[in-house]
Amino acid sequence: MKNLWLYFKKLDWFLIVIVLLLVGMGILSIYSSSISRKDFLNFKKQLIFLGVGLFLMFTLSFFDWRLLREDPHLILILYFLCIVMLLGLLFFAPEIRGVKSWYKIGFVSFEPIEFTKIVLIILLAKYFSMRHIEMYRVIHILISGLYVFFPCLLIFLQPDLGSVLILISLWIGILIISGIKLRHFLILLLCGFLVLLLSWSTILKEYQRERLLSFIKPQVSDALKTGWSLRQAKIAIGSGGVFGQGIGKGSQTQYGFLSEPQTDFIFSAIAEDTGLIGVGILLFLFMLLIWRISRIAIGSRSNFSRLFASGTGVLLVSQTFIHVGMNLGILPIVGISLPLVSYGGSGLISIFIGLGILQSIYSQSPKATSAGVS
Repeated sequence: MKNLWLYFKKLDWFLIVIVLLLVGMGILSIYSSSISRKDFLNFKKQLIFLGVGLFLMFTLSFFDWRLLREDPHLILILYFLCIVMLLGLLFFAPEIRGVKSWYKIGFVSFEPIEFTKIVLIILLAKYFSMRHIEMYRVIHILISGLYVFFPCLLIFLQPDLGSVLILISLWIGILIISGIKLRHFLILLLCGFLVLLLSWSTILKEYQRERLLSFIKPQVSDALKTGWSLRQAKIAIGSGGVFGQGIGKGSQTQYGFLSEPQTDFIFSAIAEDTGLIGVGILLFLFMLLIWRISRIAIGSRSNFSRLFASGTGVLLVSQTFIHVGMNLGILPIVGISLPLVSYGGSGLISIFIGLGILQSIYSQSPKATSAGVS
């Protein structure tokens, strides 16, 4: 019992408190947006997801993270399992809002995309940690790109453009942290721009082009179709003012004008309820979370643990940036949830799995431990 207590003391409790505050803000917003509908099922389910996530985080924190670094077969098994699950979505998943991204199991939906993100971080951390002195070779960029390409292809066919952008951002972020040459990085950007141009008329679906056009030219978008969600999100944010309208009192959210207030537009719902002060606290907590993860990365003992921690940070930053950006209208609407805050069991639990591995890294890192008690 004493050893268990000593081990728990080694965990990064500052990070845990930040995470719980973020999840708490999300649960409060989910409760608020449930009031007008008098349907609190998602609120109750999110509490259950939180319990499962916390259990997995603390459980994984007890395991030695070096098992992932030293067992490439385990990583490949997890990767191919994700590929099989993503492929199965195209044949067995029900179509929900025009997308096949979830397996429906009773009243719970399972989204393998979220777990694929964590597995890709592990795989890329393993790949680049073994080749960090050979990053000048283009072959490593190509091979790592293939690892990302296959899940991106299957996710795009669902179709889910937003998750594809997250995986690409994750890959590029880890490439930069691993030490990719500037010349190779610029070539990647040029290739991405060319692919985007070719995709406009050949790959992107009509509704995806409409979403991009509504972002580029909002004044000509259809107010009742592609431009509706963006306009209502901006109205909700603006109506919140400095102090907000109060929990359960936001007009856009309560009267159903704001689309998906518990997932894609939860940032706007929080802004309407709590105002500039609430949004400021939310973003400040995310900044603290990224700072804490950065400290874990800096204090890590190996390239693998450093890259895994950095990759987790890149995932949270990119997903948060895109979510907030599309709520504010500075980025196209691509259907990205706000990590730890938006409703969704798969997204919440997968992040807690990543945090559990981070805690395992932190508890065995002298630098990070000393930083945690400073």
